[in-house]
Amino acid sequence: MLPVLGVDADDTLWENEERFHEVEQRFRDLMVPWAGGDATDAALLAAERENISRHGYGIKGFVLSMVLTAVEISDGAIDARSLAGIVGWGHEMMAHPIELLDGVPEALDDLGATHRLLLITKGDLGDQMGKVDRSGLADRFWRIEVVPEKDVPTYRDVLDRHGVDPAEFTMVGNSVKSDVLPVLAIGGRAIHVPHTTTWAFEKPDPADLDGVDFPVVDRLTDVAALL
Repeated sequence: MLPVLGVDADDTLWENEERFHEVEQRFRDLMVPWAGGDATDAALLAAERENISRHGYGIKGFVLSMVLTAVEISDGAIDARSLAGIVGWGHEMMAHPIELLDGVPEALDDLGATHRLLLITKGDLGDQMGKVDRSGLADRFWRIEVVPEKDVPTYRDVLDRHGVDPAEFTMVGNSVKSDVLPVLAIGGRAIHVPHTTTWAFEKPDPADLDGVDFPVVDRLTDVAALL
């Protein structure tokens, strides 16, 4: 049996955060009559933080947070057509073509020759599976897991369900908070592949990095040589 290698999806295999940044700029422009960009960003971030616990990660929760923030910032003055436009942005995001990062198919082929690849991504099940299907990469994975959160209990549950010893497991991803620290905490290994943009909620507390060591590579194509 080949060892299992965990692989993240958003911003590890394909572009994701950039789509959110584009829509956030539209939202700032929409809110100009009532608030500046910094105030809009802060209000939206607060709404997202509150709604994640209720609706999870992904585009749907993001759209809901924008709608609620727009109503709050405008003190209810925003018109229905503008709110419908926000929902339309979400539809555009969900239908956006998948943009694979450089060298991803070739990197997965190399890694799949020596490991069973376990895709672990968090977010809305339908949205994430839709991206996997549209990416054309689904057949390269041994198993696919869409989880509501990437934390210590979740990784333990996923590995236990698939009969994988954490000591024999390595995770690869762009988020130190979600793809590295929880895996190290259960006795696994992790490799960080930074992306050009990082969501505020994916930035780890600096205190959590004290005394923690893990390899960092520039691209997914560099992982095979490191392993």
